Amino acid sequence: MSTLYKHLPATDAALDYLAQDPALAALPRPMVKDLINEYLDGLRREVGVGRITDSAALSLDSLGPDMARFVREKSRPSFRRVLNATGVVVHTNLGRSLLSKAAMRAVAETNEHYANLELDLATGKRGSRYSHVESLLTRITGAEAALVVNNNAAAVLLVLATLAKGREVIVSRGELVEIGGSFRIPEVMAASGATLREVGATNRTHLKDYQAAVNDATGALMKVHASNFRIIGFTHSVATSELAELARRLDLPLIEDLGSGNLVRFQDYLPGLSAMEEPTVQETVASGADIVTFSGDKVLGGPQAGIIVGNKEYVERIKANPMNRALRIDKMTLAALEATLRVYLDPDLARDKIPTLAMILADPATLKSRATRLRNRIRKALGHALNADTLAGVSRVGGGAFPEHDLETTLVALEPGDTSHSTEDLRQALLNTNPPLLGRVEDNQLCLDPRTLADEEFPLVVSALEQALALTA
Repeated sequence: MSTLYKHLPATDAALDYLAQDPALAALPRPMVKDLINEYLDGLRREVGVGRITDSAALSLDSLGPDMARFVREKSRPSFRRVLNATGVVVHTNLGRSLLSKAAMRAVAETNEHYANLELDLATGKRGSRYSHVESLLTRITGAEAALVVNNNAAAVLLVLATLAKGREVIVSRGELVEIGGSFRIPEVMAASGATLREVGATNRTHLKDYQAAVNDATGALMKVHASNFRIIGFTHSVATSELAELARRLDLPLIEDLGSGNLVRFQDYLPGLSAMEEPTVQETVASGADIVTFSGDKVLGGPQAGIIVGNKEYVERIKANPMNRALRIDKMTLAALEATLRVYLDPDLARDKIPTLAMILADPATLKSRATRLRNRIRKALGHALNADTLAGVSRVGGGAFPEHDLETTLVALEPGDTSHSTEDLRQALLNTNPPLLGRVEDNQLCLDPRTLADEEFPLVVSALEQALALTA
């Protein structure tokens, strides 16, 4: 056994061998060296337990191809592309919204070169980074002023810290939502220094409840859109317009957190979706909310951002809060957001060019045709190794938006042709392909939804399935 250890290749010799592969030669040498040592440690264990007994199997010529495969697989970035066949458009675990081509070009252009991030080109003096998107936001939403921070939780935090720190904020009990990661509105409010004042019942809150709660310590009224849940049955909530009128009489700001924040009236295109369920930012501003907060990376289809629009006096106070610097957006976000908002100047163009909107509003007949083409590709490439068929199904918007609204789709349903392997085996194997492929399991079938796959990704889907079957062989 000790003699066998001596036949293991030297690390430097292995480095020289792998340097002949251009893809591996481009990797940082310390990374490759560490991975070679990890590979060799694995071989030592194999020798130690008697699985390797032939010295010829330890030569670099014998080991080289497998070592190269090991290094290629282990050197992949931790954060990398995946194929989303789940049918969840705004998938939080998969990065939420995809950016449009215009947004990606803007990010590349302004990050490969210097850009006028905080330079006023008219004067040559220092400018504001927010100026690049503020006029677009006010034009699209009808608000007087706008500000953008790094996410919507930060937007809510900054607004409350500016307008209501040390004071009470009145919120309906039925609107105390919890967003992703167990992050709750009451906790955000506490962190801002404001004090929560709950009113009403879980299912019914009336205007008189807000009126009765107002006192000398009241700093603001707040409305939170239930974007990720629904209370149904015997319910009542107060409209934004009614709360706005009360807030004006009391000389208090009305803050409304929309969560996802729509710039498009989805109810015009999705049967069964009401305006009450998903109000647009424009409608909320027009209803009288003084400050409206919403996300840039959910159904809006842009980068992660927290957008604040509303009354100019309040927005200017929020901009002046020192906390704003800690929460501000970077140049990549700014470039992507500006490009996204420019597309929204033409709503018809937005529905076509912003991937999130295009996927949500995809035509069911088109999805059926695309599912059929994907099924046929899989059958042709994999034959009897996989049983592939199509069936009717539903997609989801995701990201906490439209929680009760199904989107009609057609799924490609897969089952292993070899009964010794399960659908779960296939699902697990697909997590280790390049790129990984994620679907969903329903009725013991792995279902792929074409809604969240691009046509040019179909060959990659087939390749991932081929890799997965090889892994489970």
